[in-house]
Amino acid sequence: MKPRFRELVNIARLEARMDAAGLDAIVARAGINLCYLAGFAYPGTLARHVDLADSPRPIYLIWPRKGEPRMVLNAIAEGLSRRDSWIEHFDAYAAYIDNPAERLAESLTAMGLADARVGFERNYVSAADWDTIAKRLPHLRMMDSAPVMDDVRMVKTEGEIALFKKGADILDDAFMNCFPKVRPGMRERDLHGLLMNDCLAGGCEFVHGILNSSRNTIAYAGESDFAFAAGDAIRTDYVAYHKGYPGHQSRCAVVGKATPAQKSEYRVIRDLYRAACAQLRPGRTAGDVCAFVTESFGKAGLPYKPIIAGHGVGAWWHQQEPIISRDNPRVLEEGMVIAMEPHVNHWHIQDILVIRKDGAEVISSKMSTDEMFECVG
Repeated sequence: MKPRFRELVNIARLEARMDAAGLDAIVARAGINLCYLAGFAYPGTLARHVDLADSPRPIYLIWPRKGEPRMVLNAIAEGLSRRDSWIEHFDAYAAYIDNPAERLAESLTAMGLADARVGFERNYVSAADWDTIAKRLPHLRMMDSAPVMDDVRMVKTEGEIALFKKGADILDDAFMNCFPKVRPGMRERDLHGLLMNDCLAGGCEFVHGILNSSRNTIAYAGESDFAFAAGDAIRTDYVAYHKGYPGHQSRCAVVGKATPAQKSEYRVIRDLYRAACAQLRPGRTAGDVCAFVTESFGKAGLPYKPIIAGHGVGAWWHQQEPIISRDNPRVLEEGMVIAMEPHVNHWHIQDILVIRKDGAEVISSKMSTDEMFECVG
């Protein structure tokens, strides 16, 4: 295996968690684990085949506790995998002809794992594939490794943090480049298109997000033909993936000059938000942080209604454990990366932060959130 895997895989934590679970190998099928252990992200159509549990062209990555990992994949995905992954062993099957789960069973047998304890993502591998593997390898002890991998991925390496920083910088650059182009009459979808294009041109593989005018109050109904008017506040919530790792920020803007009332409202949320970020310290629980948010917003006369106040961030998919939610007992650890987003309505600030020994460090620091952005050209 190419040595750069140690830059992104928390190998000591992975081996310790595999040993604790008694696992001889892990089979990664879900994108969050496949991207993490393969060291790259599939684009476009190949990515869709990773995300669909019933895809006829799945990709499996076998990571043994000892020995070299290998990938079981269709020939269409093989070339990119050989070029970009640190994995060096590949077993290809003929898509739409061979049964991928049966090919996986053959690879497990060839690796001496036919009667071993092997972890699979029970929350992702389809029931049909699970049954196929169990029938082909009757002595294989199939375990659920999803909780193991969730725990491994939660604490990041410095290499991962550097990739988060790159994605965050690309996204902040996009906000700073595109907000000045907003004018009354521009549609939400026009600004959305500008942001998406800027992130892709800046080096991201894929981008998604939401934005809406403060007068468009239906959640997730933005990026539409709704036209901005002077004085509208603009809510954003975007994710920009660079080499599989997302920058994930929300920035507030207003069309034209902000009114004194808008500035005052924004500053109240900003200060509450920053106080909440300061709660990210090793030893606290995710539930503790959420309770602080609920209490502090309530004291400010702003009942906190969102179901979460933040979440972990990781490769392939931006919303992972630990979730900053009510009563979540997950203990925060040094090296976790959290996207904090306690917000009220369209006043939505969000950054990604890494928990250090003495507190939280902002990763997405390129664009100032001291004041909302005024779109005045």
